[in-house]
This record gives sequence, C-alpha cells and structure tokens, in this order.
Amino acid sequence: MTSTDKLIIFDTTLRDGEQSPGVTLNTEEKIEIAKQLSRLGVDVLEAGFPIASVGDFEAVQRIATEVGPLMVGREKIGQPMTICGLARSTPGDIKRCAEAIASAPRKRIHVFLATSDLHLKYKLKIDREECIKRAVAAVTLARSFVDDVEFSPEDAGRSDPDFLCKVLGKVIEAGATTLNIPDTVGYNMPEEYGSLIKYLVKNTPGSEKAIFSTHCHNDLGLATANTLAGITNGARQVEVTINGIGERAGNTAMEEVVMAIHTHPTLFPVHHTVNTTLIYRTSQMVSSLSGMMIQPNKAIVGRNAFLHESGIHQDGILKNRQTYEIINAETVGVTDISLVLGKHSGRNAFRERCKELGFDDVTETDFQSAFDEFKSLCDKKKNVNDADILAILSNQIGAHVASSFYTLISTQVVGGADTTSMASVKLFDVKANKEIGDAAVGINGPVDAIFEAIQRSVGRRFRLTKFDISAVGEGSDALGKAEIQVKADTSDENNKQDERISKNSFGASMADIDILTAAAKAYLGAINKQLVWESELVAGTARSTGDERQVNV
Repeated sequence: MTSTDKLIIFDTTLRDGEQSPGVTLNTEEKIEIAKQLSRLGVDVLEAGFPIASVGDFEAVQRIATEVGPLMVGREKIGQPMTICGLARSTPGDIKRCAEAIASAPRKRIHVFLATSDLHLKYKLKIDREECIKRAVAAVTLARSFVDDVEFSPEDAGRSDPDFLCKVLGKVIEAGATTLNIPDTVGYNMPEEYGSLIKYLVKNTPGSEKAIFSTHCHNDLGLATANTLAGITNGARQVEVTINGIGERAGNTAMEEVVMAIHTHPTLFPVHHTVNTTLIYRTSQMVSSLSGMMIQPNKAIVGRNAFLHESGIHQDGILKNRQTYEIINAETVGVTDISLVLGKHSGRNAFRERCKELGFDDVTETDFQSAFDEFKSLCDKKKNVNDADILAILSNQIGAHVASSFYTLISTQVVGGADTTSMASVKLFDVKANKEIGDAAVGINGPVDAIFEAIQRSVGRRFRLTKFDISAVGEGSDALGKAEIQVKADTSDENNKQDERISKNSFGASMADIDILTAAAKAYLGAINKQLVWESELVAGTARSTGDERQVNV
C-alpha cells in the first residue's frame, strides 16, 4: 500500500465557529468543547482571539492550562493537542496571544494580514511593499515567542498569485511554519482553489519548509469540495469546524472532510488520526452548547443521514446495509441501542453507557444529577436510547452557569384552543437563597405565558431572538428539545448602564419529556447566561461581544 502523509486537523470551532450570529459560549462551555475535541483527535485547536477582551484572554489561557496537557484518548497519536491563538499583525495582539497560550505544552501563534489589492487599497490603505514589511515583522515577533507560527494572507482567494508567492516566501524566511490559504468570502470554485494551492506550493520560495493549509467558507456551498481540492493539490492541514458552523454560511465541516478521506482511503494522499466514533457525540455537544441546530439532512451528523424512506432502499438495507449506505452508522458514533431500566436499578449500566458515549470524565455530582434525570425519564418512557442519554448528559454541560442566578422549581400552564393561556412559575433565587414566583397571561399561547411569568419573576425584560423545538428520537413519548436565544431588552431602564448589554445574544438548550418545561428551562438558562455576563462586565472580566471579536480570515 502506498504511504500517505498525515493530515493535520486544525479546528476553529471555538474561534471562527463562534462568529456564527448569536453564538456566545462562556468559558466553561469552551473548555468542555475543547476537552472533547482533544479526545476526538484534533491536532491543533484555535482556542480564540485573546486580545478581544479580558474574558477572551482568560478563556484561551484556561484552555492552554487545563486542556493543553491532556492525553486522554490521544494515546495512539502520542502527543497532546496544540493550542493556538489568533492575532492580527500588530505587536500588541501577538504579545497578548503569546501570554495566553504560554502554559500549553504545544502552542502556536496564528497571525494574519490581508493581501488582496481590494483589501490593501480600501481597508488597510497600504501598498504591497508595506504589506510585506508588516507580514515579516509580525511573523518575526511571533517566532520570538513560539517555534510554531502560522501565517494567513486574508482574502488569498482573490489575491494576485505571484504577489502571494512573494509574501509567503518572505514569511517563510522570517520563520513561518504553516501557510494558511483562506478563501475568506467563499468565492472560489474547487478547480480554482485547488489550482491556487498547487501554484503556491510549486512557486513559493522555500515552500518545502512549510505546511500549506486550507481555510474555506461555505457561501456557495463548496467549502468541503474546495478543502478536498486543496488536499489533492498539496495542502496538508485543513481548518475546519464541527457541524460547519461559522459566520454567514459557515466553514468547512470537519466531519465531512474526515469521512470523505475515511471512505476513500486510496484516493487522497493523506490519512487522519481522528477517532470517528466520537464524531456524532461531539456534533451534538457543539449543537447543544452553541444553540446552532443541525439541519436534518446534514451530511454525516444530520438526523436523516442514516434513514431510508424509499421502499427499494429499505429492502436493500435489510438485505445488506452496504447496498445504500457508504458509511456504517456506528463508525461515526450513531447507535440505536436501547436501555430499558427501572428507577431502582441500572446505575452501573448507565455509567458504562455514559463512558461508551464519550462521557468518561463526568464528575460524581453531575453523574448523579444525570442519573436522577434518567430514572425519572424511565418512569415516563418505555425505551430510553442513546439519543435520550446524550440529551440528558448535554443538560448537565454548562448547567452550573445556566443555574447561576435562578433555577426552575415548577411551572403550571392553563391553555387551549380559542382560550387565553395563563402560566405560573416558581423559581429559586440562588443569590437571595429563597423561592420567588409570579403568574402571567400569554396572548400568544402557553409558551408566551411562561416566558412572561419568568420575566415578571426576575424583574427584567428580554427579547426572544430564537426559539426552536425538536424531538429527540421518535414517538409521542420522545424528549422535546428547546433551543432558545435571548437579548436584554434595551427599552428596560435596568439595562441602560452599558450599551454592550444589548449587543450580545445568549442561548441555552434543554431537553425534557414536556416541551413546555423544556422551553421554560432553556429560557431561564439563557437569562442566567446573560446575567452572568453582565456581572462579569461589571467586574471587568467579561468576554467580548460578537462585534468586538469579529475577525475575518
């Protein structure tokens, strides 16, 4: 068998992925995702943009310290994940980035600078020579802090190829070890992008000393195709996100690239070291914490990816799954195993199933909460499957932040067709250590009544910016999953102390056998995240708003 090169998987879910509209992860959520990406087998993790705020700096620093050294699930790879921080080509950015990632055993600084004539003329207002000087200075400074430096020529897809060769040759001389070629606006066709990579590898002075990388956006639905074209033509690193999340139409989806290579082991000149059986669980975690729902027909991880409606297909699948399935569902961690347990049994079986699903580091407190929820679900539902368990465990992730100010004790709703809905809620005020509650009428139905009652109880107004309900599995007894985003209502006098309060959206996702309860929990969880961020804002430790950390690569 012909030997292949190792493909470096560079995950930017926590940086570029978080630039998706309305997505704001708190530090604990970022750390949870980072740990899972380490177990998954990611080679390089872009943890964030440290200069954006004190909160962003601390999030990257904690990931470097707490996740950087981890080797769980990486025994075959033989080394921990590289922790990377993003920096503009300015001394302040680079020094702050170096400080944030300093504690990681393996670390990288990723600097970027626009190179297209369009950006140079209208955004940076500099000429090509000044562009080269700034790029070389940035890489030289970054190299004084770390041995691993990545350089990205922003808008490379629309830059002059010969000028790109010149810039890239100079930054290689300055010490750049990885050259990332972004199609920043998702403009290129696969043939164009592949040809660009091939041209740069062939014509850049010193190209043999560096690794070429792809970074593609999905504006024309071609991110994965462009990335694979880049691999075919010499790229040995791919920059990707879980579920393809990212600003506008998103980024290249990691699971699509990995499984394309997995299903065509002799077609591509590379191999990967990703543990594919953790793909589905990772996808679900990112969806739950980011509030970005996965479209049902999404390749690899969508709900319909392994379903077959056609009678001809069903007949073939029953006889041999390979007739209409090119990927075994278990290969990416999708299973249909059911556990039927009573509330007085099954603790060990539940723990083992958690481990098999990838949750092998759950604290005893979180495990007990999950097991209690599992037992409660067993009383209400005949069969509890892996999808239910994943939903229960996802409820625990970030639950500490989601219940920092208020927790839901109970809710009661009266409603029906052609009647005005009424709801009452009872909450526990964590800071005041007492129960509070209120009731409200909802002119737009029972969910509206619940949300209004919660707002009255906490004494604040919030705007609902997103509300999605989906079923976890099938049947009338399936769990209902609510995904909600809120913003502080700027018309509320209590919210006018800082104009940034109204700029961030905060989301939460919760599952429950009762969809109204799931909606109430998710709504309260989103409010809690908003209140936590506001308290950090007062303390000067809050993470930046989406606008403040917006960078295009």
